[in-house]
Amino acid sequence: MIASHPLAYYCTELHHDQVQKVDKYLYHLRLSDENIMDVSMRFRREMDRGLCRDTNPTAAIKMLPTFVRSTPDGTEHGDFLALDLGGTNFRVLLVKVSANGKQKVEMENQIYAIPEDLMRGHGSELFDHIAECLANFLSKLGIKDKKLPLGFTFSFPCQQTKLDESILVSWTKGFKASGVEGKDVVGMLRAAIKKRGDFDIDIVAVINDTVGTMMTCGYDDHHCEIGLIVGTGTNACYMEEMRNLQTVEGDEGRMCVNLEWGAFGDDGALDDLRTSFDREIDAGSLNPGKQLFEKMISGMYMGELVRLILVEMTKDGLLFQGKTTPELLNTGQFQTSFVSAIENEKDNEGLLKAEQVLLSLGLEPSPEDCMATQRVCQVVSTRAAHLCAATLAAVLRQIRDNKAAERLRTTVGVDGSVYKNHPQFARRLHKMVRALVPDCDVRFLRSEDGSGKGAAMVTAVAQRLAKQHAERQCVLDTLRLSRAQLLEVKKRMGEGMARGLARDTHSNATVKMLPTYVRSTPNGTEQGDFLALDLGGTNFRVLLVRVRSGKKRRVEMHDKIYAIPQDIMQGTGEELFDHIVHCIADFLEHMGMRGASLPLGFTFSFPCRQSRLDQGILLKWTKGFKATGCEGQDVVTLLKDAVHRHEGFDLDVVAVVNDTVGTMMTCGYEDPHCEVGLIVGTGTNACYMEEMENVELVEGNTGHMCVNMEWGAFGEHGELDDFCTPFDRTVDECSSNPGKQRYEKMISGMYLGEIVRNVLLDFTAKGLLFCGRLSERLKTRGIFETKFLSQIESDRLALRQVRSILQHLGLTSSTCDDSILVKEVCAVVSRRAAQLCGAGLAAVVDKIRQNRRLERLRITVGVDGTLYKLHPHFSSILRETVHALAPQCEVRLLQSEDGSGKGAALITAVACRLRDGAE
Repeated sequence: MIASHPLAYYCTELHHDQVQKVDKYLYHLRLSDENIMDVSMRFRREMDRGLCRDTNPTAAIKMLPTFVRSTPDGTEHGDFLALDLGGTNFRVLLVKVSANGKQKVEMENQIYAIPEDLMRGHGSELFDHIAECLANFLSKLGIKDKKLPLGFTFSFPCQQTKLDESILVSWTKGFKASGVEGKDVVGMLRAAIKKRGDFDIDIVAVINDTVGTMMTCGYDDHHCEIGLIVGTGTNACYMEEMRNLQTVEGDEGRMCVNLEWGAFGDDGALDDLRTSFDREIDAGSLNPGKQLFEKMISGMYMGELVRLILVEMTKDGLLFQGKTTPELLNTGQFQTSFVSAIENEKDNEGLLKAEQVLLSLGLEPSPEDCMATQRVCQVVSTRAAHLCAATLAAVLRQIRDNKAAERLRTTVGVDGSVYKNHPQFARRLHKMVRALVPDCDVRFLRSEDGSGKGAAMVTAVAQRLAKQHAERQCVLDTLRLSRAQLLEVKKRMGEGMARGLARDTHSNATVKMLPTYVRSTPNGTEQGDFLALDLGGTNFRVLLVRVRSGKKRRVEMHDKIYAIPQDIMQGTGEELFDHIVHCIADFLEHMGMRGASLPLGFTFSFPCRQSRLDQGILLKWTKGFKATGCEGQDVVTLLKDAVHRHEGFDLDVVAVVNDTVGTMMTCGYEDPHCEVGLIVGTGTNACYMEEMENVELVEGNTGHMCVNMEWGAFGEHGELDDFCTPFDRTVDECSSNPGKQRYEKMISGMYLGEIVRNVLLDFTAKGLLFCGRLSERLKTRGIFETKFLSQIESDRLALRQVRSILQHLGLTSSTCDDSILVKEVCAVVSRRAAQLCGAGLAAVVDKIRQNRRLERLRITVGVDGTLYKLHPHFSSILRETVHALAPQCEVRLLQSEDGSGKGAALITAVACRLRDGAE
């Protein structure tokens, strides 16, 4: 035996030589930085193969879905049971989680043995034993009468199809119970509990220990999205984007993926890096050719790898004077715990431990032998740490790329005896990870009882998600409309149309059904040059429209946009119309047509009453206009008066139309079946060709006339009250015209963002969104623009882009789950809008069919408006709703191009054609 003082002396003198000797011998076990980076790249490719549906069956790394969809957010609370089965003992735990201002977890547990005859007997007997132990635990704590949720940590290879179902692929760790492989272990446990009949529990989740580790650490650090085990075995899991996980249906949100990375290399991917020692370890194992990566890293094999190297070096005369002993040659004699103890660098304790271990193996070690043994341990454990770092770096790069982040900040929850007990492993792992992914800020957090507490945390999260989901759906259900409700809306719209058309009830009708004096749609013979004015918002357009007939009939347009300042919108009528005339004069000058007098169509998209085509009495301003002296006046007269004040030119105003009629006329030029116009943009409205005999406000019973429905006001007499939600009422009360345009406020782009914002505020106040933390910006009216709905609901938009929109709204700490929910709220609100619009349109087309006494009607609807054009799903939902509610009508939706400009010119062209024909 060598005393410690002489050994310390020898250390200084001989250490360098021994290190060089071992390093030269173990050259192939010492991986360069390039080797390690290459392993990381190979692993990333293998991850992709495991994620892909087509390549998963042959992939070594299976990337198993766990159906764990979220990590803890700190609001979890309640009492949970956990069952931890992964070896010859199993544990039952009661985990109390509290969140009233301070996160706290309290645990009580009991360990129960599993006799060997049950491990190898019939599966039903094994699960009966587990149920009996569970009953004993509940009785002991006096909670047998409570039905508590339970999380089941079952650390054997399983295939999951949902969170509470796990099919055992194969037993490991000495278990051989028959009738279990290929069966759902949760189902077997439930059957055993039911057979007893003396208690009941709710098995919510089944997980493995790696997922438990991530969830345990995720409770303490909400950035934790990776779990890592380096102990007897090794594995990892992480939160993957659903869109990348092709083996599971759905592409929204995230799911924890169990990598089962111990199998990396089983397909030969690591053959060039495996040494003769690795091959010998594998050949002598219980599962040759399997778990090859694990055999290069984990605690089950690390000590044996060191022993094989010592044997080989002794046989080559490099150690112990070339003399082996029976103990050294005996498999399993050099434990991994020896490796940890020998690498202790404090006061040469490691060298003293090396001497002690070698002596216990019957050897007579010299100081050089002790140093060489220590170096062998260092080389083996360093390779293990670096290989682990390589694969972990690949996972970190995957998460960083998923988030499209320049820098990733994340936490890795870690458990396992090698990581916790080896004095250098963790440091080497951390250092190499940071070298491989310098653009990732990684925190390593040691897990405490991942398999017990972790199972409870998965259950707590699942319970929270289920409870929150039920609460949210209860709210969202108020915004969902059944077919029966939509048919009722259609019926009421039909009744409203009838009241608006009838002379006796028109004055009290909400759907005004205003005659437009447009008597015909285009027939293709129209031609000439026409001016068009388009006033319907904060911008105003002047257009020159050239219509050509014949074989090559076409419409050519030139236009210029002018702003209308806020002070003019809300000033006097004279100021507004003087501004319009100045813009017209500028346009004529711009086109080189100063002084020209062309027929003009005026698109005036505000509620008007007409008694002829070239006259429009403004009923009320909308869309933020408040110019005085205009309501109750003829807008054509106001325009002509402004022209006379200008004295620079004259105008031949042929027609006053709104944008809805213009839309119908534009599409009518392309499709002669077009007899309905629909606008779904900032506002909403519809028009259609009605039988003159039904238009009681206008003399004459022959032919047709286009009726401007002004359907946005539908509901002002309470027709929609039973479909309105508190969110609709809030939006209405806070609007500039409370009680007015109720139908429009449930459909149009001006209001949908506000409805969504109010739902999000409600969810946040109830703690169902953004962890209950309210953004000041989200409290601002109008901040959630309707264009966000279109962007968020786009199928091409990844959730990270949804998060960037939320961050713009001041929700900087929003999670992936928040993004999914915001997307769902947007989808529910926009779907209701499209369905309500479809119900109204179904009433219109069915009325036309009934007017003409047709069994089936074929008709085209010209549609315009930003919501219809830009929202990714509005048009398809509108189409399916009309088809469902008016099945006897074959409806084509034709998107209009510039109905308010081109349409006004075409109405003017049609009017000129009819006028010329009459003359």
